[in-house]
Amino acid sequence: MTHHPTDAPQFFLTAPTNCPYLPGRQERKVFTHLIGERASAMNHILSQGGFRRSQNIAYRPACETCRACMSVRVRVDEFRPDKSMRRNLAANSTLMGAELPPMATGEQYSLFRDYLESRHADGGMIDMSVLDYTMMVEDTHVETMVIEYRRRGPDSFLSGMGEGPLIGMVLTDVLNDGLSMVYSFYDPTQSSLGLGTFMILDHIERARRRGFPYLYLGYWVNGSRKMDYKRRFQPLEYLLPHGWEQLDEPPEAD
Repeated sequence: MTHHPTDAPQFFLTAPTNCPYLPGRQERKVFTHLIGERASAMNHILSQGGFRRSQNIAYRPACETCRACMSVRVRVDEFRPDKSMRRNLAANSTLMGAELPPMATGEQYSLFRDYLESRHADGGMIDMSVLDYTMMVEDTHVETMVIEYRRRGPDSFLSGMGEGPLIGMVLTDVLNDGLSMVYSFYDPTQSSLGLGTFMILDHIERARRRGFPYLYLGYWVNGSRKMDYKRRFQPLEYLLPHGWEQLDEPPEAD
């Protein structure tokens, strides 16, 4: 078989910008495009190498003086919820998720805006328009889906879908060896229910039912309190220079 230069992905490096997780530091990213018939296969390969997806772009940190960002994934078969997680599942037992095609809706965008304004008002996504949101969900060449969470209703058993208003949503990629949670948000007025934790627990079970060994959670950032919740989902593997390794405690950043 003859291979042409266009068969291989081209990688690019961003200019330095302020780090959104660690004050006083700058970040750079290496990225490539996920387009065409090989996009899903490439998404799987790059995810194993620590990349994340945003629309039709795969990226990972390439900071010159910092290695605080580490890709993490849950070992699904060995995961057992702790006591607080079991309470979370019980508290949210009336919720159910429906797996849907990656299509944006006005209801999703309204909840997305409420979530951003409540939890990330100073973040980089706060200015996203409805068109920007639609692109985030629908602009993809890889196997992906939307999971919408609503309350169970009397007709939910037959329809396979909850009823009533949208309470949470996750944009989820399907890889060869697991599910990857690309982006999630939920009703901020119900934050006492631990909906972020619930949606991760639900995804672990969905990965288990599909026979996948992993749930990819993106980056754990050493020194960032907002990312520390990911350490709760044990056993957790970290992507180190020599490959993925299960660790009870996170490694020290360089």
